[in-house]
Amino acid sequence: MESFVVRLPEIVIQLLAFAVAISVHESAHGWVAERLGDPTARWLGRITLNPLKHIDPIGTVLFPLMLAAIGAPIIGWAKPVPFVSRNLRNPRRDPALVGLAGPASNLALAVVVTAVLLVVKALFPPFRAVLSAMLEHGALGATGIAAPLIYLLFSLAMINIVLCVFNLIPIPPLDGSHVVGALLPPAWHWRWVQLERYGFLLIFALLWTGLLNIVLRPFVTGLLWILLS
Repeated sequence: MESFVVRLPEIVIQLLAFAVAISVHESAHGWVAERLGDPTARWLGRITLNPLKHIDPIGTVLFPLMLAAIGAPIIGWAKPVPFVSRNLRNPRRDPALVGLAGPASNLALAVVVTAVLLVVKALFPPFRAVLSAMLEHGALGATGIAAPLIYLLFSLAMINIVLCVFNLIPIPPLDGSHVVGALLPPAWHWRWVQLERYGFLLIFALLWTGLLNIVLRPFVTGLLWILLS
């Protein structure tokens, strides 16, 4: 418990970054669905950066808190943005485009934030020392006004990269499964959709066995190399 309390500022910053990331992610799903002919997300008020509209009690609060408490990268999920396939101009192809919109938005945000961090790195000589100290000791590992901002931006970049890669895993109901479904023949597509009932069990199995960490580690390591080299 003492360790959790000490890490509380770090966890709060990561959860703030996660709230931004899932809001962008879910809004992108709804925005692309609307562009492709289905206004359902707009009618339900889901094309918004207000995280309260997207919160899932388990996926957005409990699961990320659990990961943060054990020091793992924060991932999770929000309430899915609904869309009606028959409203889309191409009901076979367009669900894959709607699915890819979420990870693509996270990747775009990660690139923008990383670019901002590189500018800060160029203009602020202690950048590497500050970020290294916070990565080793948490959000309170460095002092100064710039430290929490650097940690917030780093968390935003890292979490968006993690969410992008995580959601591209082809396990229903993750976004990568929509891409696979669009490529399958209709008879197989129906069977693929049925796997969704086991999806969260498979995700927890990836987490429990450490396979998810193996998938995500190269991307987090790459971000650290870019910022600390």
